[in-house]
Amino acid sequence: MLDKHKQSAADAVTVERPKLSGFNRERVLGIQHFTDKLFAFRTTRTQSFRFQSGQFTMIGLETEGRPLLRAYSMASAVYDDELEFFSIKVPEGPLTSKLQHIVAGDEIIVGTKPTGTLIVSNLQPGKRLFLLATGTGFAPFASIVRDPETYERFDTVIAVEGCREVAELGYASQVAATVLSHEFLGELAAGKLLYYPTVTREPFRNRGRIPDLIDNGKLCADLDIAPFDLATDRVMLCGNPQMLIDLRKLFSSRGYAEGSSGKPGDFVVEKAFVER
Repeated sequence: MLDKHKQSAADAVTVERPKLSGFNRERVLGIQHFTDKLFAFRTTRTQSFRFQSGQFTMIGLETEGRPLLRAYSMASAVYDDELEFFSIKVPEGPLTSKLQHIVAGDEIIVGTKPTGTLIVSNLQPGKRLFLLATGTGFAPFASIVRDPETYERFDTVIAVEGCREVAELGYASQVAATVLSHEFLGELAAGKLLYYPTVTREPFRNRGRIPDLIDNGKLCADLDIAPFDLATDRVMLCGNPQMLIDLRKLFSSRGYAEGSSGKPGDFVVEKAFVER
């Protein structure tokens, strides 16, 4: 769990700031650094802010009176009183070079109009849901696996996270463990949520790129589940551009149709996750 900021510090700032059209001002409550490149943080949540699991919005910092923004998926559950985000650190990144140094009590701005394609209503009905991510592309799936509706709609949910190094799996591993041990959600997820971490540059029990592990059948074999089946399986993709290209091509070659808002399909792709 992310560290909680003490209530006294959270309430320290009482001066009203001018409103920004289309944005809410939120306070940072806690930060957790996983590696020198990855961190997660939680903020307050304006009560009126609503989103669907898997959506993203524009968030950022106000610098010199102007907002500096990037697209970030909400990683928190739709019912949480706080917001959670998972971010990369880029030394020269316009936003993340600054965002990585936030501390509890700092202010960020959050767009009030969430959007995105990674919502279950953009998928045809199915029995298994595969969530395929690399790096911070796991953020929208953190929200999806925390949503009771996910387990009501699918018999099995397979969350796959591909990274270069084992330490980079820390956030996704923590989310999966938290869901399965949750007092209420754990009952829904038990026997339904499967987590498959894989790395490409270090020794680990699972090694290889996600497209290759699907193409050669190793991912399903390692999990001891049936191979991919168009009749039963639905897929969400979020991650690095090359993975998206490769998996789009792979699933399209197997007859999977890409879905979008208003036209549900067999798989959906998010192209707006944060890299900077």
